[in-house]
Amino acid sequence: MKGVFLFLCIICQFFLVGGQLLLKKAMSPGVGPFLKSRQTKLFIGGIGCLTIWFFLWLGVLQQLDLSTAFPFEGINPALLAMGAWLILKERLTIVSWCGIALITVGIIVVSGS
Repeated sequence: MKGVFLFLCIICQFFLVGGQLLLKKAMSPGVGPFLKSRQTKLFIGGIGCLTIWFFLWLGVLQQLDLSTAFPFEGINPALLAMGAWLILKERLTIVSWCGIALITVGIIVVSGS
């Protein structure tokens, strides 16, 4: 049963990152009614993802020790940077990629202990 909640920790992070990316995309400047309609849909989608994240995270915190669940919050910056690179076409430097690698290693070390 604990494995299910660890899996939910990872799913939570994807909802959190998805919501943040959708909100960022919705906040980009646009002109015309079509773009405003699209931005509204992105904004609502972002709020929806963050709402799902919030309630899933509450459920995870109910079932797992905080010391087990919280290291998964460290995945957020790495996933967000990769999502910004893939979806928003932002540029990542070598230092950014090294930071993502260090975060990943750190999460593996902390969650494995």
